[in-house]
Parts: sequence; structure tokens; C-alpha cells
Amino acid sequence: MNSRWVRRLAGQIAAVMLPVAAVTAMPSAASADGVGDLRVETYVLPVGAAKPALGELQDGDGLARLRQLAAASEPHAQIPQETVGPAASYASLARRPAGTPAAVDRVRGRSASVAAPQATAPEPARTMTFAECKKGLGSDKKFFVKSRFAVCDGASFLQTWVQNNRPVGESMFNVRVIGTIPANSRTITFQYFFTDFVTTGKTGAASMPITTKGNIPQSWPSRVRYARGGNLPASSRTFAQLKATGTFKEAVTAAPGQGSSGTTDLIFAVYEPAVSYTAPAPWKLSGSTGGKLFMLAPRWDAATYLANSTGGGNPAKKGAATFSYATGLTLSARQGAQEQAEAAHIRQAFLVPQDTKPYMSAKKVPGQTAADPLHRTVSSARIDKNRGEAVKQCKRYWGPDYASGGKECDEYPFASTYEGAAQPQYDPDAKKFNFSAKPISRDDNQAGGLILKSFYAKNRIIDGLEDGFVVQVIA
Repeated sequence: MNSRWVRRLAGQIAAVMLPVAAVTAMPSAASADGVGDLRVETYVLPVGAAKPALGELQDGDGLARLRQLAAASEPHAQIPQETVGPAASYASLARRPAGTPAAVDRVRGRSASVAAPQATAPEPARTMTFAECKKGLGSDKKFFVKSRFAVCDGASFLQTWVQNNRPVGESMFNVRVIGTIPANSRTITFQYFFTDFVTTGKTGAASMPITTKGNIPQSWPSRVRYARGGNLPASSRTFAQLKATGTFKEAVTAAPGQGSSGTTDLIFAVYEPAVSYTAPAPWKLSGSTGGKLFMLAPRWDAATYLANSTGGGNPAKKGAATFSYATGLTLSARQGAQEQAEAAHIRQAFLVPQDTKPYMSAKKVPGQTAADPLHRTVSSARIDKNRGEAVKQCKRYWGPDYASGGKECDEYPFASTYEGAAQPQYDPDAKKFNFSAKPISRDDNQAGGLILKSFYAKNRIIDGLEDGFVVQVIA
């Protein structure tokens, strides 16, 4: 909840707030006098958005300014900017990137006397607390992506209570939804948190019925059927009831065998938490009857080259779920990191591409942003061609003995991506020489390869253009 709004309302709330039991036991202020036209105007805003307090709404154009604020907000039929796969074209992408945790520099050190630990990518997070979600969304984020297995979104639901065209009361609550996925599981758990309930002035909020649903408006393929579980209310709850017990869960599972043909068995979907309400008598709703949180993009696969491809002998459990977002591979260019030379090479390609080989005046390598990610290939033939083209450039610029002294030809984009050095042989629109090749220490090159391989596995990166990832270099 926005702290500035809390401070503005603190004095008013202290004077008018009653315990839940007292509020539900007595009629609303509107019911008591029943005078004039009584209506409720409703708005949906980002969970941290500031809004005018009641006194401001009653002061001239305050209500008009609130309407303008709501109209200026980004549309609610919206998905994270980082979405990959078909869900990315289902609704508008958020203009701001999702919140993400700060990159952690896990320096994978070297040792002359003790064998260095095998280079590997960190395990992605699979849990998220309410506090983490709240902090991750902050005051301006629509989404927080802790990993491809732990995400959240949220929105503020606001009600202005109007009598005879004059605002007489306000109420609001926030909803945040956290989606998490255990390792090698096809079940996604969505946990709903109703919090920050506030009323001030004359309202009928306490008895206002509120209905909550987890909609799946689109699946690819469209034939997919889902198993649902949990305790998401099947019928409406009042404002007061949700304030007292406002945490619910819904589990969503997609069985294998329903996805795309081939060895991946892919299912994509859009999951959209929706909240609607009915005005308590004698109030009437004006305009919207509720609103939707921003969309999440779950995905299921049973790729043969990823973990749990057989379900441990149980075909009904093979594969797993993820959220379909481009995620980040973090590499360290700091002294002592096992992959230091490779990370430094990639950083050079990002920052000063004109200084990399082969020369290309308009070089701009992909993988730096979610809008231009890298895509994994599992084709051994294409991987070999990518490596071969990179080696040609190492020989061209550093001579046939470029590998002397314990070096190998490192390439970026990686050979295991569609954007590798041989891309123009497969894609006539691809720019020739839009890659970088450079001899680096064999140990650093091989450490980078191990990190990348484990990153693919731990984050369930699938082959093809319906998935993607970016690279973050810590310097």
C-alpha cells in the first residue's frame, strides 16, 4: 500500500474505522438515512499507486482527477514485458520491465592446491513470501519475477462512495497473487493475498460482496483441460470477511499429452486473476463492476532433453511447469571467477562491439534485453556449424596457432543458440558477422560452457523461438 496515501488518511481512518465485528453488526451509514442518489465508483490501479484522499475528492475537481488517474493507468489486460511464446501476443506488454532480484555474484573461485568446484548455475528460486512480493512490486511495478518458478503480480481496488454527486466515503483493498512451482512438478500454486483494507467517511463497504476467480482465457493448444484445486472461494465474500481471512490458494495442473506434437509436448496459457463486486443496497455501482490483475503466463512441457522427461516411470507426471518469461544467465567478469575471461569477452561484445572480431560496423549482438533474447538450439549439427564459423574467425585474426598456450576459441552468441555464428546460413535476414569470436583460456571457456549447460537444465530452457534468455555480466 502506498505510504503517502496511508499518511494522508491516518487521521481520517482513526476517526471512522470500527472493528470488523462492529461494522458487520450494524447497518451501513447509507442504509441509515437512505437519502438521495447513492452510487459507488470503482477503479483499478497499480498496487502502489497514490490516490487523492477523501478531502481532496470533495474539493472541487478531486473526483475528476481520480478518474483521469485511472484512465491514464496502463491497461489491465497486460502481461510482463519479458513474456516469451504465444502469450506475448495475447495482450499488450507492460511498458516497464518486471521487478527482478538483484544479480548475485557467486564467484566460482580457483585454487592451486585444491580442485576448484565444478562451475554451475545457481538453483532458481521456487518459493516467494508475501513480503518478497510486496517489496518486489514496490510502488511502480506490475510484476515481480523472482525466477521462472516464482512470480507475482498485484493491483489496488478502489471504491469512491458518492451521494447526490458528492463523494462521501472511500474504501480500498489490495490484491497480490504469487505463483510458485516445485521442482519437476506440473502443478502451479497461485496464492491470493487480500490486504490493506481501508475505509473512511460514509460507505457500505463492509457488506459489499466480492467475487474472486482465476481465469484461463486462452491456451495453446486450445483443447487443453486443467485440473483445479485449493480453497479459492466458489462464491462471493464480503469486504469485512476478506479483511478477516483474505488468503487463498488455487492449484492448476495440466496433464501431459495435451500439448503440441513432437517431443516437447508444449502447453502455453494465460492466467488472469479477476475480482468483481456487487454494490450493497441501497448503493448502485457506477461504471466498472470490478477489475483484473495483470496476466501471468504459465507453460508446461515434457521435453525429452530436460529433467523428469519420463515422470520417474509414471507417464502421467512427466515434464514440468514453468512461467514463460525470458530469464537471465548471470556470469562474472570479476577476478577469481572461473568464467572470468568468457564473461569479459561477452561484456566487450555488449559495450564496444566495434572492437570485437570479425569486424562489422553495425554489430549489435542479441541477448542484452528481453526484447532481443537468445534462443536455445539442441541441434548438434547447428551447434557444430556455429562453432566452425567462430573458429574460422579465430584463425583469420589470430592465426592457425591461436589455441597455443592453453586457449580455445570462445564465441558469443553461444554456439548452442539460434543466434550463433552460422545464423545467416539458416536465416537469410540475419546479419553476417553479428557475433564475436576470441581466443581465451581453455579453463574459462569450459567453465562458461558448464554454467550455460546447467542454466539450460535448471531453468527448463526449451529449443526454439518460443523460449528465450538474456545474459547479465557482473563486472
